[in-house]
Amino acid sequence: MAMAETESERRRVIVRNILSKEECEELELIHKSCSTVGYRPNVFSTTLSHLIATNSSHFIIPFVPIRERLKEKVEEFFGCEFELVIEFTGLISWARGASIGWHCDDNRPYLKQRHFTAVCYLNTYGKDFQGGLFRFQDGEPKTFAPSAGDVAMYTADSRNVHSVDEVTHGERLTLTLWFSRDSSHDEDAKLISILSQKLLHRSDKVPQLCLPLPASSNMYWFSPNQASPDELGCNICWARMNVLGYDIYYSQNTSSALDCSELLLEPLQLARGDDLFHQPFANILHALQVVQFFHWKASEFPTSKFETEASKVLHLSQSQKENIRNLKSVFVKNNQLAETVFRPVIINEKEQQSFSWANFSAAVTAWEDYIRKLHKQLLNSLPHWRTHQSIFSCPLDESLEGT
Repeated sequence: MAMAETESERRRVIVRNILSKEECEELELIHKSCSTVGYRPNVFSTTLSHLIATNSSHFIIPFVPIRERLKEKVEEFFGCEFELVIEFTGLISWARGASIGWHCDDNRPYLKQRHFTAVCYLNTYGKDFQGGLFRFQDGEPKTFAPSAGDVAMYTADSRNVHSVDEVTHGERLTLTLWFSRDSSHDEDAKLISILSQKLLHRSDKVPQLCLPLPASSNMYWFSPNQASPDELGCNICWARMNVLGYDIYYSQNTSSALDCSELLLEPLQLARGDDLFHQPFANILHALQVVQFFHWKASEFPTSKFETEASKVLHLSQSQKENIRNLKSVFVKNNQLAETVFRPVIINEKEQQSFSWANFSAAVTAWEDYIRKLHKQLLNSLPHWRTHQSIFSCPLDESLEGT
């Protein structure tokens, strides 16, 4: 059901359930696997260009049908005479302490190309986060309590001056799109150009396993004190895994010789309690993506389905435990920060208690299959996108089926 101020003004609308639960959860997976420190204090963001830069271009695929749907809804509601272009697409989360005062979305000279905004909520007020309510300065509706899948669409000009209350708990996660009437600001053309440079030099058509490559370490370093970031901060990749119960282990030689920026690129293993998982991960971003995937799909890996694979789990020695403790001083300077910012409002105690490395091992394989499938779709779609200079849903090339 849609609510608008008046039919004639058409300046804002709230549409419920425009995204499915599965779509919201998949975008949440991408954000928690790939996000960097954002443009404001206590804000984290994931842009499509960043996904490409970190060898995670395949994660663009889940955005495609959603972008199409939102664009169609905006054009329909606002009665756009000409087709709009998407100027920006981003996942943005607001953690505890984040807020923004009264503003409109085109309030800078370099933002005047933004004509319409769509803010789609990927989680639920009161359940996944507290505070953080979106408020319009005047007109109706002035505010609303969003659920996952709801979208607010509004004109980006001074008719929709708005603010966001301070988030008091949890992480408020949205997919935000800006639309423009000016085709010179088309995000698609820019993304297709970057993707072409990255992917089309490949001679093979067989999807390879794409392992992510971390960006520079400062993009993952979060600090509540912007004046002295090194003193109080933490690495958000480490923090997101740590609040789910995981520790990071590097070989003794590696961890003693490198600083945080170098460690991000080094192979590592995951530990939990007294256990060390045998399988190495290419880097911290690879480990984070698998961890987040496992917790997204945990219910699909029932404990009874897999026998315990003792050979895949080692018992941590005292020296290895000491190694892990020393690493914490590299990845976090404030032990409470990760818990305060990234710990979920609701903890799935059943999931925590039923954790098994056998299930996690199955999730590693399932993650690889998931990534290959997305990469295959990307390779299939890119030639069509290049031809039309537009990103849109494409049928899968039958020649790629089964590869």
